[in-house]
Amino acid sequence: MRHTETNVKINKKPWPLTTIRGLRKRINTNPDFQRPAVWSTSQKQLLIDTILRDYDVPKLYWRLLPGEPKRYDVVDGQQRLRAVWGFFDGEFALPKNAEPVGDLPIAGKRYQDLADGLMIQFDIYALDIVVLEDTDDDEVREMFLRLQNGTSLKAQEKRNAMPGKMREFVRTLTGHALFKNVGFANTRLNHDLVAAQMVCLELGGGPTNIKNSDLNKMYASNEGFESAGKEAKAVKRVMDEMVKVFPEKTPELERYNVISLYCTISELINQYSYSSIQPHLHDWFIDFESRRRHQDELDEDQADAEWVSYREKISHTTDSADSIRARMEFMLRDLLERHPDLPRKDNLRSFTHVQKMTVFRRDKGLCQVRAKCSGEKLTWDNWQCDHRLPWSKGGKTTVENGQVACSSCNASKGDAT
Repeated sequence: MRHTETNVKINKKPWPLTTIRGLRKRINTNPDFQRPAVWSTSQKQLLIDTILRDYDVPKLYWRLLPGEPKRYDVVDGQQRLRAVWGFFDGEFALPKNAEPVGDLPIAGKRYQDLADGLMIQFDIYALDIVVLEDTDDDEVREMFLRLQNGTSLKAQEKRNAMPGKMREFVRTLTGHALFKNVGFANTRLNHDLVAAQMVCLELGGGPTNIKNSDLNKMYASNEGFESAGKEAKAVKRVMDEMVKVFPEKTPELERYNVISLYCTISELINQYSYSSIQPHLHDWFIDFESRRRHQDELDEDQADAEWVSYREKISHTTDSADSIRARMEFMLRDLLERHPDLPRKDNLRSFTHVQKMTVFRRDKGLCQVRAKCSGEKLTWDNWQCDHRLPWSKGGKTTVENGQVACSSCNASKGDAT
């Protein structure tokens, strides 16, 4: 964490709850470094019970914004403020088993149901507010992280409070149309997490570790990230293509699926004739997910071994490089089996790794040329992927035009068909 000289002015004073209620429109509980509201009803009830019994509530920290009338960003204490306002508004009642305060019952009561004495006691209860003046964004973010140290902030919520251009770029990505169509909500900044993982994948040049520790390093080492740079443009390009493929809300787009699809579509754009496959991706993926769910319903000894392996990859260590690569390659192989005529980009001569895997499995590792052998059974480390119609004669680099060949048969065949 940075340690900097600061000219922050600190003003501490008690604010009655009725005053805080009256200033509600001037208090922003959701500045962009804050996490969303996460308190449960029982947590809110406990705070109100604490106030009614005149127990101490920890200090709240607000940042005074420039201009008039005075407005504030909540640096720490937004959950407490939301609970107080919610109780004033009658959004929840106290527990039905709550003990009386003195001789006055509070069980099951909302604010408007309290006895006059308790209502007044609640109104005049003072929260200790620490107002920060003359602060810049980085100072406020650093204070937020310090105040949250040891609490249950999730890793992405902490990263969202880090200074720098990387955080700003990730935040802008969450406004992309893609996140309107995914099947998971932005609970605890899940959209920010996935956006950050996409950027990490792009910086890594493909499947790489995107665990929290890796994302923390990315944020720390890219404070000056260029939002108009090559990697930023590549992320946006893939996300744009994903919206074209999924233009509407798609419940099948779960968090791990979005990452797998991001890598798959990125690979298609970079290695294959993408425009020819793009119109088919939506229906292929929906069918892929349907088949996955069917396999998941089978007992492990009845399910296809490769689907069982895929299930493992989406259930454990989903943010590791090995898991992401395996999921991407499984998706690509499934897609190439459905569309074996998909050519490499610009008809490059060499087959991709996934094309080779698809050809090898389709041909069961048996030499298809049979010029010098009778269909020898080959191992993965000892075979060659041959063009049925030679590349020199216009043969395309597709699964359809590929075949397993032993080295002797491939050398003998040469440019022959």
